[in-house]
Amino acid sequence: MPGSEQTFGVVTIYPGKRNALHSHPNCEELLFVMSGECDHLLGDEVIPLSPGSVIRIPRGVRHWAHCTSEEPLRAVISFSSPDRRTDNHEDGSVA
Repeated sequence: MPGSEQTFGVVTIYPGKRNALHSHPNCEELLFVMSGECDHLLGDEVIPLSPGSVIRIPRGVRHWAHCTSEEPLRAVISFSSPDRRTDNHEDGSVA
C-alpha cells in the first residue's frame, strides 16, 4: 500500500519442510505462530516455537524455520520495511 512503513503476511510450512536459510538486510522480522510447531534457526541458535510463540529476527541475521509438527506451521510475519529484501544463503532450493 502506498505510504506503508511495514510489510505483513502469513506463511505456511508443511510438515518436515523448511524455508531456505536467508536474511533481511533492510528490516527486522516478527514471527507469530498461529498453529503447528517449528524449530527456528536464529543465527547459531535453534529455538523451538509453538502456537502463541513470537520471535524477533534482527536485521541481517540468518534464519530459517523447520516444521516439526504433523500439521503445517502457520505463522503471521511482519517486517519493519515496506520494501522487504531477502538474501538467500543457500543454492535457491528449499529443503
